[in-house]
Order: sequence, then C-alpha cells, then structure tokens
Amino acid sequence: MRFDRLSLEQFKPFEAAEVEFEPGVTVIHGLNGSGKSSLLEAAFFALYGARALDGTINEAVTVGTDGSTVGLSFAHDGTTGRIDRKVRVRDGSARTARCVLETDAETIEGATDVREYVTALLRMDAEAFRNCAYVRQGEVNALIDAAPSERQDILDDLLQLGRLEEYRERASDARVGVGRVRDDVEGALSEVDNQIEASDETELLERRDAVREQLSELADDRERYEQNREQARRTLEEAKSVLEEQTERREELADVRSELKELRDRIAETAQKRERLADEIDDCRGRLERLRERREELTAGLDASSDELDEEWAAERADALEAEIESLTEEIRELSVERQAVDSEREELESRAEELEEAAARKREEAAELETDREEAAAELEDRRERLEELATEREKLRATFEDAPATAETAAEYETERREQLAEVRETLAEREAELKTATEALEDARELKAAGRCPECGQPVEGSPHVEAIDEREAQVEELEADLEELRETETQREADLDRAGELVDAAERLDELETERDTIEQIIEERAEALETQCDRIDRLRDDAEDRTEEAASKRATAADRADRVDELEDLIEDRRAEKTGRSDRLERVRSLADRLAEIADLEAEVETLREERAEKAEINDERRNRLDRLRERREELAAVVDEERIESAESERDRAKQYLEEVEGTLAELDERQQTLRGKLGAIEQELDSLEELRERRETLETRRDRLASLYDQVESLESTYAGLREDLRQQNLSSLERMLNETFELVYENDSYSRIELDEQYRLTVYQNDGEPLAPEQLSGGERALFNLSLRCAIYRLLAEGIEGTAPMPPLILDEPTVFLDDSHVSQLIELIDAMRELGVEQILVVSHDEELVAAADRLLRVRKDPTTNRSTVETAPPRRRLAEATD
Repeated sequence: MRFDRLSLEQFKPFEAAEVEFEPGVTVIHGLNGSGKSSLLEAAFFALYGARALDGTINEAVTVGTDGSTVGLSFAHDGTTGRIDRKVRVRDGSARTARCVLETDAETIEGATDVREYVTALLRMDAEAFRNCAYVRQGEVNALIDAAPSERQDILDDLLQLGRLEEYRERASDARVGVGRVRDDVEGALSEVDNQIEASDETELLERRDAVREQLSELADDRERYEQNREQARRTLEEAKSVLEEQTERREELADVRSELKELRDRIAETAQKRERLADEIDDCRGRLERLRERREELTAGLDASSDELDEEWAAERADALEAEIESLTEEIRELSVERQAVDSEREELESRAEELEEAAARKREEAAELETDREEAAAELEDRRERLEELATEREKLRATFEDAPATAETAAEYETERREQLAEVRETLAEREAELKTATEALEDARELKAAGRCPECGQPVEGSPHVEAIDEREAQVEELEADLEELRETETQREADLDRAGELVDAAERLDELETERDTIEQIIEERAEALETQCDRIDRLRDDAEDRTEEAASKRATAADRADRVDELEDLIEDRRAEKTGRSDRLERVRSLADRLAEIADLEAEVETLREERAEKAEINDERRNRLDRLRERREELAAVVDEERIESAESERDRAKQYLEEVEGTLAELDERQQTLRGKLGAIEQELDSLEELRERRETLETRRDRLASLYDQVESLESTYAGLREDLRQQNLSSLERMLNETFELVYENDSYSRIELDEQYRLTVYQNDGEPLAPEQLSGGERALFNLSLRCAIYRLLAEGIEGTAPMPPLILDEPTVFLDDSHVSQLIELIDAMRELGVEQILVVSHDEELVAAADRLLRVRKDPTTNRSTVETAPPRRRLAEATD
C-alpha cells in the first residue's frame, strides 16, 4: 500500500492540514511536541478507526471543537481508494458520524465494515500493523522484551500461520463433535434393540383377533335392536294419526260451542248499544236547544236579521273587521317607525355633539402638550450645538498625536499588524533556540556523567574514546553559542513588545478619531432634523387650536337640532295612543263575531250527529237479525259433531302411543350402551394395531441408526486426518519462515551495526533470540547496550517487513514502513547507520518509507521533506513541504 494524500480538520493540534505523499523516503521533521507523530496517528486512525488510538476518540478531536475529519487516499496492488472518517462531539462524547471507503470498484460504509475491509486488504489488523510496519515512538524494544511465546504469536499472526492453527482447532472441535454424535447414535441404537426385544408380536396378534370377534357379536345385537325400534316407531305414528283425527273433531266441536256462546253475547251487547244510541240522540237534542238560545244572545248586538245569520255571514263580517284592525295596526307601525327614526336622529345628534365637544377638548390638550414638547426640544437643540463644539476640540488634540508618530491614523492598524508579526517571528525563533539549548544541555550533562562513570551503565564497557565523551568540548561551545543567541533574542523581543505597545496606542487614537467623526456627523444630522421638527410643531399647534373652535360651534348647532326632534317625538306618541284605542274596539267586535260563528258551526254539527246516530241504530238492528240466523246454523253443526266423536278409540290410541314411546326410550339406552362397548373395543383394537406399527417403525429406525453410525465413524476418521494435516502444514511453514527471518535479520543487523564484536544472531524454533559474540559467547538481546538494542530492534522489524513483503512464493503488497522517532536511543555515530538501513530498505523494493524525527542529520535520507511547526500563541500545528537536502545536494552537484 502507498499513501498518496492525507487531509485533516481539527485532529489533535492540527486545525486544518493537507499532506501529499510520494514513493520513496518521506521525513516528517520538527521540534519535539510540534505534532509530527499526530500526522501518522491520523493515517493509522483512517485505516483502523478508534482501535488505532492509544487513548479515547475524544482525545483525537482538537480541544474546543465539535468534531474532527480525516481523509486518506491510497494505492494498493493496482487499486486506488480513499477513506473518509468524520467524528462528532455531542454532550461531551465523541462518536464516529461517517465512515466511507471508496475504491475504483465499490463503496463500503460503516466503521466496522471499513475496518474489516482494510484488515482483509493488508492481511493484518491494527495490532499486526503495529508489530510489522509501524515502529512507534517508545516501542523500540517491544519485540525484544516480549516472551518467546508472545513473539511466536505475533510472528505467526503476521505470517498468517494463525489461520492454520485456527483451522486445526476447528477440525479438532469438529472431530469432538462428530465423536459425540456417533456415541449418541450408538446409545440410541442400543435403546431401540432393547425396545424390540421387549415387544411380543405373537401375543399382540392373538389379542387383535379376540377383539375383532367381540366387535362382530356386538354388531349382530345392534342390528336386532334397531329392527325392533323401527317397529315401535311405526306403531307410534299410527296412534298419533288416530289421535290427531279425533282431536281435530273434538276441537272443532269445542270451537262451535264457543262460537255459539260468543254470538249470543254479541246479540245482547248490540241490543244494549241501540239503547245507548237512543239516549245519545235525546242528549244531542237538548244541547241543540241551548246553542240556539246562545245564538240569539250574540245576535242582539249585531246589525243582522235572523234570516242572514249563518256561517257565511259570520265569516264575511269577521274578514271585514280583521281588515280594519290590520289597517289600524299598519298605521300604528308606521307611526312607531317614524317616532323611532326621529328619536334615533335626536340621540345621534346629541351623541355627535358630545363627541365634537370631547374632540375639541382633546385638540386643546394636545396643543398644550405640543407647546411643552417644543420648549423642551429647543433646549435640547442648544445642548447638542454645544456638544458639537466639544467634539471639534477633542479631534484637534487627537490629530496632534500623529504628527511625530511612525504611522498615520489611516495606516495605524497595518503598522500594528507588522509589529505583531515581527514579535511572533522573534518568539518562534526564541522557542526553537530554547529547545535546541535544552537538547544540547541534556546531551552535555549525559556525556559528563558518562565520562565521570568511566563505563557504560548498561553494557559495562569502557567509554574512553567513545563519540559521546570525545564531543564534550564541542557540545560546551554549542551551549555557550546558544545562550548568547538567546540573550540577543530576548533583547529583541523586549524592543518588539515596546513597538507593539506604541502601535496599540496609535490604533486606539485612530479608532477614537473615527468614533468622533461619526458622532459629529450624527449630531449635525440630528440638529438639522430637530430644527425642522420645531417649525412643524408650531404649525401643528395653530391648526389644533383652530380645529377645536370649529368643533365647539358645530356641537352647539347639533344640540339645537336635537331639541326640535324631541318635540316631534312627543306628537307622534299621542297619535299612536289614539290609533291603539280604535284598534281595541274593533278587536272586541271581532271576538263576538267569531264566537257566533263557532256556535253556528256547533249547531250544524249536532244536527248532523243526530242524523248519524239514527242511522247507526238502524244498522245495528239489521246486524242482530243476521247473527240470529248464524246462531241457528251453528246449533245444527254442533249436533252433527257430537255424533262422530269416539272417546273409546281415543283412549285405545293413547295407550298404544305410551307403550311405543316407553320402548323407544329403553332401546335408545341399550343402543347407547352397545355403542360405548363397541367404541371401547375399537380403541383396544387401535392400540394393538398401533403397537404393531410401532414395532415395525422400531425395526426401520434400527436400520437407519446402523447406517448413520457407520457414516459417522467414517467422518470421524476423515476429520482426525484433516486435523493432523493442518498441524503438520503449520509446523513446516513456520520452519521455512524462521529460516528466512533469521537470514534477513543477520543481513540487516550486519548492515547497520558498525562494530565487529558480534558474529551472528540466532532465532530458534521456540522463537528465542540469541546474539553470538566473535568468541562464540551467547548474549541475550537484553544484555546489549541501549543503542545496540535499538539497532537490533530496528533490524528485526525491517527483517519481518522484508519477509512479509517477499512472502513464501513471491512478493506481496505491503503498507508503508513507518518509523516514529527511531533515533531516540541512538548516538550520532549510529544515526548514519540508520540512514544506510533506510537506503537499503528502499533498494530492497520498499515502495514508501515514512520517518518522523526531530534529528537534523536524518533529514539527509529524505526524498521528500515535511516540516511541522506549532504556533506558541494558538497552540495549533501546521505542516508544509520543504526541499529535501538530498535533492539540494544533487542540484548543487
């Protein structure tokens, strides 16, 4: 895999960064704490997500921001792609909000799916990536200090041998599972054999034949009882037929007798009704006499003769009176409408007069308030003119400030920016020199302590003549030079701070001038507007006073007109009272006419009712004659029916019916009992036949279990053979890898180690590492000096990387080789050997090597140089591409 481009937003100290990578060696250089390693952590995070971070995902987000974004473009084995991860912080907790991997052929979304895709693509997870391609700061001795078993697990996992062990364990689990199933089948087979032996087929067949014979006997009995039941049913039907015939005649006789009694009762009842009708006729005649007397009384007050008095005359007279009353009512309504209109006009006039008076009062009050406001505005206008003179005086004083200043009011802000940038440059240089002085001082102290001790505290060898001791004078001179530079830079910083303070004062003065100009313009505009407003107020006061006088005069006119309308209202009320009296007289006469009409109608109704009662009495006489004829016919039918009803035959039929019913009830119980016995026998027969079927099923199951047992035994042997095959293949591949890794480790260590004290390195089958001195004495890697252990670890890491890159059967695509601060434990002499190691790895075909270091000497190995700086003010880091020294040297040559 080759990294092509890395983009960051709000990731650790980087607010925003865009880095392009190229094939070859890329050195990321900067002071300690500048954020160099954070770039590699961002690339590692893009590949594997949160599992690639040492801390929590919250720590990856820049402090004070709400999220972070990382994007990594890459090429791998002919495929190009890009991974984008976006983190969002909510309620103090960071979560992955978006994770997408896009390649030429597909798009993968989701943090888990992307991580699994990258793991499959590189054939290593995050932990394997650390152990192989990513030598992180502080982990230089990780593989050396690991136990042999841990080292074996790490290397087996990197070389994919863990897969074979996983397959062997799966085969072992499968073998155990097959064995358990085989044992279960043998147990089931044994149980089936026991069940077959316990079953007696002969005894079951005998029992089945006996039950079948009993069922046949029960069927014969049931057939006989059913024939007897059928005969009883026929007898029952015949008895019912006789009883129904006699019952019908006896019921008809009873109906005839009942109808005779009913006819006699109706004849008597109708005779009584004729007597009541005669009484009602007499009553109606009496009422007619009284109504005629009342008619005469009502006619006495009306202008009409007795010949004219009928319902038609009464109706015509009532219509005439209603017309007169309606005319009076309409006249009263019109007068009332007029009175209401005049009264409403009066009220409206009085209301309008009050409104005009109130409006006149408001106008006078508003004019008085405006007069007061005008006086206050005039005083305020005079104050603002005085403030304008004060502003002019202050502006002249401020302009005098810029007469001898290094900048004008217009350029003061630009001048302050220049002074601030100069101060920032001095402080950045000062921070770099302080870091260099700290590093040089620590190195000088370490060299003095080493010289005073006389021997290396780790390996015990003499230090006389070593590079650290020989360079003490040079380091002392370097410290003195750095201290002198620091003193000069601090003086410059003091001067830049004074210039910045002066620039700040000028900026404040310029800003105040702008404020005064703005205030002057505002006040002049206000003065102009307020003067115009005062003139407008004077005109408004005069108009309000004139309007108040006009409204007062109009109100007096309205009140005079309202008094005239009140007099007219009184006249109309008198007219309305006269018309109402006339209407009352007409209403009384109308009531008498209507009462007369009612009496005339009652008389006509009673005369008609008397005639109707006479006709009804005659009809009832005719009805009784018809009923007497019907009575004679019914008496003859009663005698005929009494002759044909036979009580003895009825009694005989009832006896036959009762005996038949009793037998049917008894035979139903017997048949039910037979059915129950038959059902019981059928159940026994079914159980016996089921036992016979179960016996046959057991024999078939035994054959099936025997076949399955033989197949499981064969499968067990096959799985056991597969387990042995995986174990042997893993051991063979491990031996091949150990041999190749040991050879590559010796080649690499020999390349980077300039001393000839050691002859070879051995890696045995238990993954134990042993270093042999030239005299043949073995040493554990822990006994090497600090620098030697660092070189040994780098050699081991590079050898592992070469082994994985070359593979067993040819080259395999690998991720970039990443070295994070590899010079931490190296002295100056071994840094050059590290550069040779980097060049050798490049010549061996490693496409891309990324090195993070603050060491200036290591920059010489770079094909591409990235410099990282941190702003001490904002604590934010930036990265930029710088020309590598290698290219500068080639260009010079």
